[in-house]
Amino acid sequence: MSHGYYDDKDLLSKRVNRIAGQVRGIGRMVEEDKYCIDILTQVSAAKSALDKLTLELVRDHARHCLAGADSEEERKAKADELVNALGRMS
Repeated sequence: MSHGYYDDKDLLSKRVNRIAGQVRGIGRMVEEDKYCIDILTQVSAAKSALDKLTLELVRDHARHCLAGADSEEERKAKADELVNALGRMS
């Protein structure tokens, strides 16, 4: 079984690695006593990158899992699953 993101796995992996690098950079900035606003700017950039990753995963889930559901009941269950996952993010 492949997941909805299978076709985009390389792109998503690169994005995750980039985000991890941003977070490590934020840690270095704190260790080096950088200016608060500069750190906040980098936190904002990392959050934005995570939001974009989230949207890609939601899109892939909708295209693969929702659209590929075998029945209306399964489609509703997948939709509920997605909404619950998004609800946990706020």
